[in-house]
Amino acid sequence: MTRTTPPTPPTAPAPWADLVSAALLGTERRTPPVAARPGQDAAAALLDAAAVSTVRRRAALRPAPAGERPAPAPADPRPPLPPAARRRLSLLLADRGGSGGGSRRGTAPDLTELLPQWLTAAGQHGYRAPEALLPALLDAARARTDLRSAALALAGPRALWLARLNDEWKFVLRGLGSTSGLPGDDGPEAVRRRWEEGLFAERVALLTTLRRQDPPAGLTLLATTWSTERAEDRLMFLDSLRADLSAADEPFLEEALSDRSRNVRATAAELLSTLPGSALAARMAQRAHTCIGLDRTAGTPVVAVEAPHECDPGMQRDGVAPAPPSGRGERSWWLSQLVEAAPLDGWHARFGGRDAAAIIALPVGDDWRTELHDAWCRAAVRQRNAAWARALLGAPAAPSQSAEVAPAGSSRDLTKLLTVLPEDERARWVAEFIAAHGLSEAFRMLGVCAVPWAEPLGGAVVDALDIARDAGSYPWSFSGVMGLAERCLDPAAADRLDMLTAVTDEPEGASPGSGGYWSEAFQRLVGTLRLRATMRAELTPPPAGDDTGPGTGEPPSGPRLP
Repeated sequence: MTRTTPPTPPTAPAPWADLVSAALLGTERRTPPVAARPGQDAAAALLDAAAVSTVRRRAALRPAPAGERPAPAPADPRPPLPPAARRRLSLLLADRGGSGGGSRRGTAPDLTELLPQWLTAAGQHGYRAPEALLPALLDAARARTDLRSAALALAGPRALWLARLNDEWKFVLRGLGSTSGLPGDDGPEAVRRRWEEGLFAERVALLTTLRRQDPPAGLTLLATTWSTERAEDRLMFLDSLRADLSAADEPFLEEALSDRSRNVRATAAELLSTLPGSALAARMAQRAHTCIGLDRTAGTPVVAVEAPHECDPGMQRDGVAPAPPSGRGERSWWLSQLVEAAPLDGWHARFGGRDAAAIIALPVGDDWRTELHDAWCRAAVRQRNAAWARALLGAPAAPSQSAEVAPAGSSRDLTKLLTVLPEDERARWVAEFIAAHGLSEAFRMLGVCAVPWAEPLGGAVVDALDIARDAGSYPWSFSGVMGLAERCLDPAAADRLDMLTAVTDEPEGASPGSGGYWSEAFQRLVGTLRLRATMRAELTPPPAGDDTGPGTGEPPSGPRLP
């Protein structure tokens, strides 16, 4: 007779041997060691238990209590990628571990170097990443920090959701300014709770996002816990104020000048010096103007310099470091810090109303010229003053450019000065520099020019490469510039470059095999430019009412996660 009393549910899965015995003897003769569901007979319960146990055995998984299910993935309302662009992203992610970092021989484009550009273009169209490619996308962002901002923007809110499930993607929690850290519709109390209870990386992302949306609200939130934060955390939080700094932040930064951490004090002073109207900037200007003035006693005006004789407590509170680096004199070290932090616009009145170019042209007495001009260069970069950057850079095609702008012993960085200029002016300056001085001095300058390179910059780079080829120059010394050209030239230039792909006769004294290398390099350049044009077309949204991707004739991809 069949038992009708339901069995007592076991606390752990039944052993496989017990299930086999019950099956061999029959459920009427032996009660299966399993719990039946309501309305389920013993035989069906035994078969269910055997099926589950079989899966466990095949997977070599030790039985364990079921964990809590994760919350559903958040919705991402952005449009999906066109099918052709989706396939392109899959190829780029699959190739990211390929031979991009090895030899540059051959004519095939380097897909690894095209991935950052593809991500940026996809972000400009407002697409979301395909769900199936999110793991590979996050793996790529983990391996390459230069991809992270664009990759997280494409991944959207689901990147943060996945990061909480996989420790390898914890970098996503830092947010990098992406929308994955947005507070959403949380009220003030919820935001404050997240600020007080969140992980450090989440707090940095929250503060950065709030500063972008409402700078005063972000500063108010930071002030609520400032006194209890660790020194290294205060430094990171302070640095997050940089992007949206305004005069409203001055009182907070003035208080930070008395912080117990030297690094925090120095960062607060640097931030205040970028606000030309701040009290610190005025104090620094007064000190700097006391040390530097115009001497007319010799007939010809000369800039006279008298460096500070001490670094008093007031100077130290305002961020002047008293101890110089090794090999640097104390007085010159103190002077350079004062000049770097003083507002540049204040020098016009100090030098009789002269503009920046006229001040730069003045002779400087007692061999202080290099020290003074280097400090002004750093001030122009810090204060983003284009007029002073332009004057300090000088004319790019001047024969004495290297000696005049960057004399021996100078520490100034022309590339940083270029970043202060508007993008179109920056491109023209570098193009003229290349035409006059060639590519050897211009590699870093090219890296700060907007992509794609506007004319005449693109033409100047190609002309310089062509000249190097005709001269039989050692070809591998230009591989870095050629790689930049593949990523930065306008794809529309591909047809004009076809004539450069032919193998030319090598001039006398040329590097052996240089003709073949240059031919391969220009073939790769042309192929890469055409591939970039194709990628751009694939990302173009289809016309309204057309559900297919550009040139694909295919419907959108299959079902998506909710």
